[in-house]
Amino acid sequence: MVYMKKKIDIIYEDNHIIVVNKPKNIPTQKDDTNDEDMQTLLKDYIKQKYNKPGNVYLGIVHRLDRPTRGLMVFARTTKAASRLSEQIRKSEFDKTYLALFENFNLPDQGILKDKLLQEEEKMIISEKGKESSLEYKVINKKDNLSLVEIKLLTGRKHQIRIQFSSRNNPILGDGKYGNKNKKTDNLMLMASKLSFLHPTTKELLSFEIDVNQEKEFKI
Repeated sequence: MVYMKKKIDIIYEDNHIIVVNKPKNIPTQKDDTNDEDMQTLLKDYIKQKYNKPGNVYLGIVHRLDRPTRGLMVFARTTKAASRLSEQIRKSEFDKTYLALFENFNLPDQGILKDKLLQEEEKMIISEKGKESSLEYKVINKKDNLSLVEIKLLTGRKHQIRIQFSSRNNPILGDGKYGNKNKKTDNLMLMASKLSFLHPTTKELLSFEIDVNQEKEFKI
């Protein structure tokens, strides 16, 4: 079903949360460009579907960079937002990504640890920054391409992009952090898995995008 101008890929919804597959190049929330954003689109969706008058609450508990596609959960109540945010603070909220690299030259699996600091519109490695870490594993290779699964152990802005780029392995299509490949101008980074406790029932919820349905990530 199409709501507003965009087709919204709803993965799961109930009275407390809504899980979506965010398309690439749509911001999580409204920014200076005034382009359509996920929070506004979902508010309009809820308002129309449930015929809700007035302003609709929809809490943002985590974000994806504008060019990053994939799974996100939004909170439909303040209580849900608070409880999901607490899970994130306690590292009980699992986020896994898939990324494509050209000529990947790191070991096939490992842990990356750095201190990240924001400098204007980019993140940099700096002793003044915050401790940041992730785990990764190469899950497929073909020709000069490598498909890598990445699990965030901390959640910093642009963390995956800068941690790999600083090791001379920018993600395919990431012009901001060093990959200006002419094959694609799309950032080949996708939030592929989400796992967390439901904020009210405490049931463990897990969601995963089938990479076989994502043509750009098939190698």
